[in-house]
Amino acid sequence: MRRATALTAVVPLLLLAGCSGDVAPEEGSAPAGGGGEPVPTALDGGYSALDPGSVGEAVLTATLEDAEGREIGVVGMDPGAEGTVVSVVLTDSGLEPGFHGFHVHAVGECEPDSQSPSDPSRTGDFLSTGGHLGADASDHPAHAGDLPPLLVRSTGDATLQVVTEGFTVDDVTDADGSAVVVHEGADDFANVPERYAPEGPDEETLSTGDSGGRAACGVLG
Repeated sequence: MRRATALTAVVPLLLLAGCSGDVAPEEGSAPAGGGGEPVPTALDGGYSALDPGSVGEAVLTATLEDAEGREIGVVGMDPGAEGTVVSVVLTDSGLEPGFHGFHVHAVGECEPDSQSPSDPSRTGDFLSTGGHLGADASDHPAHAGDLPPLLVRSTGDATLQVVTEGFTVDDVTDADGSAVVVHEGADDFANVPERYAPEGPDEETLSTGDSGGRAACGVLG
């Protein structure tokens, strides 16, 4: 009978704990029960909510377009105390669900079916943007313009906000400008195990992360 008495005493306490509504959600967390909007958070001068309107108010912006010229998203960049705040929103992008490589490229020209500045014999969508920003100083994924991949949902939407020390707003607005590119595939960050490549990643992997063709592009300005 002692065991039964103990359980009887605990049950009302559990019920009271479950019914309590006095605990406020932590900053940045969604309200209990999954309803409503997350509590806004501040990100070093960034945005408390990621949407095309707010990202479009950044110090530096780029409109992402696919090879057919359809607008699929917007990128915003702001200077912050800890680095450059990069915010991205894709809406109904038409991209396959999953991860997509996302980088800042060295030339501010988004031309479909264009030549590569370093190899005119190569043509393809948005090759006019050249290689990753900072590719002349290090290998991928240590390029200044290397950023985390975008995770596209089944709706074709995606959001991302990150702070990078790789570049400043001034760095991406030099004489030939810069562009942001979303790739067709995932970025492997040159993480190729030695058992697959005893001699290490090849030149293509060290340049691009094997993220494939360029699906969308936007000139920063």
